[in-house]
Amino acid sequence: MQSATFAVPSDWTLLALVLIGFLAGIGITALGPGGVFVTIALYALTGLGPAAVAGTASATNIAAGLLGSIAYTRSGELLAASNQRLALVVSVTSVLGALVGVRINAFVPKRLFGMVLGGLVMGIGVLVWYRERTDTDAGYTVDPDSRAGLVAGGAVGVGVGVPAGLLGIGGPVLAVPLLTVLGVPLLAALAVAQVQSVFIAGAATVGYLAQGAVSMPLVVAIGVPELVGIVIGWRVARAVDPRRLKHALAATLATLGPYLALRP
Repeated sequence: MQSATFAVPSDWTLLALVLIGFLAGIGITALGPGGVFVTIALYALTGLGPAAVAGTASATNIAAGLLGSIAYTRSGELLAASNQRLALVVSVTSVLGALVGVRINAFVPKRLFGMVLGGLVMGIGVLVWYRERTDTDAGYTVDPDSRAGLVAGGAVGVGVGVPAGLLGIGGPVLAVPLLTVLGVPLLAALAVAQVQSVFIAGAATVGYLAQGAVSMPLVVAIGVPELVGIVIGWRVARAVDPRRLKHALAATLATLGPYLALRP
């Protein structure tokens, strides 16, 4: 098992983490793939090891997911019975995946952690780009009342839970692109992913707390501005066409991926 060591960040590093937390919050509720920037920042800007990076990032996602769930309940997406059923399926199954991811993290050295994170970031960028270039509304739509829908939702839950638990990236960063590719409307996918992120982050945080791998000062420094960003992002998602933002996000992720994977 890895032992976590927490270095005290410089003032400039702390300021950067606060700003990234705020922008990540906007991305979480406006676009889905936003929380990954917290993991990227903790890995690239601090001296934390893999467990501490994932554990600290996971802890910030609990309150973020709760606030996002409240926001999408208020706007009605989580009041729909079909969305509630889909959220239940992907959330429950994602807990298993998250715990598996936490366990795997204990055997991953920092260099490999960066390579996996970089590869996943590039993959997310491709998913975001694919969603914008493809008319998925004309394809398969997840029906949580059908057997096929339950299987698809469960697969998304486990498939998102493992890398989320391993890297601390939260649920929306992967769940939203995957659900929209399966034909779930964007706002519904965003709403479902907020609920799932609470389950994933809760399970992962418990696992990392048991290892002493959560930096609570950084959780507060990143998590508070992230909550502010989540409220703003929820308003952006309902008022603005995010197509151009998604193109920029895909390009950013595609650029960051190789940097993280090749970073010494």
